[in-house]
Amino acid sequence: MTREEKSQVIQDLTAQLTDNANIYLTDISGLNAGTTSDLRRAAFKANVQMAVVKNTLLEKAMEASDKEFGELPTVLKGNTSVMYSETGNAPAKVIKAFRKKSEKPLLKGAFIEEAIYIGDDQLDMLVDIKSKEELIGEIVGLLQSPAKNVISALKSGGGTIAGIIKTLSEKEG
Repeated sequence: MTREEKSQVIQDLTAQLTDNANIYLTDISGLNAGTTSDLRRAAFKANVQMAVVKNTLLEKAMEASDKEFGELPTVLKGNTSVMYSETGNAPAKVIKAFRKKSEKPLLKGAFIEEAIYIGDDQLDMLVDIKSKEELIGEIVGLLQSPAKNVISALKSGGGTIAGIIKTLSEKEG
């Protein structure tokens, strides 16, 4: 690979790192071509982009990026594939589901909305992370709940109060 090609790859990787809030680094060494292809298909179905990268180029892209990756560059050893996703837990779900059939991919580390996770032992926790949309939905549900209770109480009690007032007004007349 020429110096210009390396420079272009670093620029492309830097752009990918900048554009994505959720980045997973995995180890897929030892997977044969067919299994790797199956993993790519599973990732594609889950709306997760996957690319195999050179560690040195990815490390330079991390340095060039405006994000703070903390300890993440320390896991760049051996084979590394990068997974990008809009949803924070989508790659973790793909990895966990795929590992029912194969012992790989292993999670090296992840960068989720500025939080850094190192090591394969973090996978179960990452699967349980709620997406931004799920959290917003829960908050809206919680906010709507008291309002719905008040409105329903007013409706049911409103008929009773109106009935009482009407009865009282008729007695006076």
